[in-house]
Amino acid sequence: MRTKIQFIPGVAALLLSPAFAGAQVTPPAQPVAPPPTPAITTARTASKQPPIGDAMNLPEAPAPQTASAAVIDQLKSAAPRDLGHGVQTPTATAQPLLLSLDDAVRLGLEHNLTISVDLQNQRQITGLQLTAFNALIPSLTASAQSSTQELNLAAMGFKPSSLVGLLPAGVTFSTIVKVSTTSARLSLSQQLFNLPAFEVYRAAKAQADVAKWNILLDRGDIVQQVASQYLRVLADTASITNAQSQVASDTELERQSQARKDAGTGTNLDLLRARVERQTREQELIADVATFEKDKIQLNRLMGIAADQPLQLTDAVPYHELEALPLDVAKQVAFKRRKDLLSLQAQLRSTELQRRAIAYERLPVVKVNGFYGVLGQTTGLYHGVFSAQGGIDFPIFQEARIRGDREVADSQLSKLRNQLSGLRGDIEQQIQSAMLDMNTSNELVRDATSNVNLAAEALDETRDRYRAGIDDNLPVVRAQATLANAQAQLVSALFQFNNAKLQLARNTGVVESQFDTYLGD
Repeated sequence: MRTKIQFIPGVAALLLSPAFAGAQVTPPAQPVAPPPTPAITTARTASKQPPIGDAMNLPEAPAPQTASAAVIDQLKSAAPRDLGHGVQTPTATAQPLLLSLDDAVRLGLEHNLTISVDLQNQRQITGLQLTAFNALIPSLTASAQSSTQELNLAAMGFKPSSLVGLLPAGVTFSTIVKVSTTSARLSLSQQLFNLPAFEVYRAAKAQADVAKWNILLDRGDIVQQVASQYLRVLADTASITNAQSQVASDTELERQSQARKDAGTGTNLDLLRARVERQTREQELIADVATFEKDKIQLNRLMGIAADQPLQLTDAVPYHELEALPLDVAKQVAFKRRKDLLSLQAQLRSTELQRRAIAYERLPVVKVNGFYGVLGQTTGLYHGVFSAQGGIDFPIFQEARIRGDREVADSQLSKLRNQLSGLRGDIEQQIQSAMLDMNTSNELVRDATSNVNLAAEALDETRDRYRAGIDDNLPVVRAQATLANAQAQLVSALFQFNNAKLQLARNTGVVESQFDTYLGD
């Protein structure tokens, strides 16, 4: 099924329209206005189904894509506002941004703050991984130094009198000596056997996988939030269109009631009833406009653009029946593609490696170090010097610390295993619930569509009776209220149906790569 919805060019046009302002509407040529056309119409089409054959081979995430060139160029036309200290905030463009659902999702993935924070967290974990790797590779340093010292040999216990008879006659030995030396050396240290450091490095690599899955998890959340908010704004637009239609219809009914009263064929009660009905619909229109504006601001912020950016949504409300994956296939896809499950598995792997590193701390560490260089007087001769050492470090009395670290790691392992077990059970429940919600909301859409058609037909017949003078305008008012409620229920049911399909894609773990397939675009 597909639906069409008219987009309201701007809220100002609503507030300035004659029907909204309560001004008199020029009477049409016919005595009674036709029933308003529903803002949303549906028609049967073939149902869609996600690709079952490729379900297990879906990508982790689609290849990065940017918004359309027209959207990018339009956003570039508004220079960002500089707040100082390198902080900039986006500004709105002069013209409304023509925005499709795909462009909205891509803008959200490109500009949303959550993704930016996740990328910086990933950089931080990459840095910690390199730090852990540095303990496994040789450490090579070069150094050079030059020094001048003045030594007091007498203060060190040297007595010149002890050299009497050893020195030629007339030669004296000063107890104050000045020494200038220069040296250069290349030092090397390497741990030949350090299993704890090796396991810590492997644990750091597993933490990098956790960061990757968390980024993909947040990307899926953003896709679902942006798409859902886009659909909500479309629903708000449909509600405004319905409210406008009702206000115009009630204004016409009020005009006819006034004309009948002036002609002496109607009563003041009919006029009051029609006026109350018109004012009630005007209040609903005011509330619908306010809701539309707030939801539009929320959509802008999810996309990372200026909150006051005017929008013109170019996509219609999607309505396409979906033949969901079989439950067993959907669970297999979810167990392979759910990023929260994969993140927990990576955390469990990292914690297991840390637990192993703690156990290996009882083993000795074998290391070698040494240096080679030159040393001599600054203005004299130099000679090569070197040193080579090897050693083994045995932990002797660190049992309390090792046991404490082991208890902490064991508790974390137990917690993660319980979380994994619970999440796998939750996934099956979430998929089944999403399938039930989707099927239920689809039935609601069908019933709501039928109700709109029936209510419009009933309103038409009621107006004919009112025009013929058989009834007063009370049945007409009631019929118009019934049609308004039916249209509101249709808008709500369509939003619930599309939102349920997005939730099903999210629970299966493929919302980022398959949201358009599930919505039926």
